[in-house]
Amino acid sequence: MISIPSLVSAARSRNALPALSLCLLFTLSSLPLRAELRVSMAEALKAAVKRPSPAYSPIAKQMRVAGDVEVEVSISKAGDVDNVKVLSGNALLTAPVVKTLKDWKFTPFSSEAITQLKFTFKPE
Repeated sequence: MISIPSLVSAARSRNALPALSLCLLFTLSSLPLRAELRVSMAEALKAAVKRPSPAYSPIAKQMRVAGDVEVEVSISKAGDVDNVKVLSGNALLTAPVVKTLKDWKFTPFSSEAITQLKFTFKPE
């Protein structure tokens, strides 16, 4: 493996500059290029054409577990939910949210989109 100091000293010589440029070009070209659109919660909810509500699990209800569940949702160009990442919330509440979000459908965006959604659970 070539160290950074050796690359810098090699770049000082005129013959090594094209090799260093080529090395840098290959390194940068191997980085993934994904253009993801950040969408606000309001925009995402407006674009949701199918959005069933997550169930309040019987165990959570019996234990009177309340609180918010915040998730980050990745939406494909076709409008399907690709991935749901839990940001915060009680595990008894997060599982139904993740499961339900997999059934959501959005109006297609111009590219893949990411949004954050928040669900609030209150015992009755």
